[in-house]
Amino acid sequence: MRATGKTEAMDMAALRDRLGRRSIVLVGLMGAGKTVIGRRVAAALDLPFIDSDHEIERVSRMTIPELFAAYGEEEFRALERRVIARLLRGGPQVLSTGGGAFMNPATRQAVARRGISVWLKADLETLMHRVSKRQNRPLLQAEDPRAVMQRLMDLRYPVYQQADVTIRSRDEPKEVIAGEVVAGLARFLEERKETGTAAS
Repeated sequence: MRATGKTEAMDMAALRDRLGRRSIVLVGLMGAGKTVIGRRVAAALDLPFIDSDHEIERVSRMTIPELFAAYGEEEFRALERRVIARLLRGGPQVLSTGGGAFMNPATRQAVARRGISVWLKADLETLMHRVSKRQNRPLLQAEDPRAVMQRLMDLRYPVYQQADVTIRSRDEPKEVIAGEVVAGLARFLEERKETGTAAS
């Protein structure tokens, strides 16, 4: 591993060059690992990492559950859309988005224009195991959280499939999943180069 460090650094530099001004945008349901994987991908590529939920909380001075409670999901989604659009103008970076963000057509269009989307796809058991450790999930404050999560999967997975790159998030070391994300990005950018579609 250490013997290939210099080669890996060169590969990462080449990947950043191909990325251009685009951001790497992680999409997927709560519990898919967008934040923890995003941080590792950002470190590997020497790029800034931003969590859109944290940025929303910073600009609003309220937590996500407080925003949902005070203004409802529709107003939260409007704020989320504006914040992500602003963040995308500051690329390149690794941007982790909330589970519902990619459902918005305007956000998908902005991501397509200024980023490369990566769907971290996880199964129901993996998601429920992970989200059960945290109590700050407004959409899961229900009598049957598992049923809610299944409904979210049924609704959102067909839209997440529009992402540029899909990586299966599963019970593996985070470094393994992050490495697969980087490899998936490299393949995607190589394919775009071959088809003559340059990253802007």
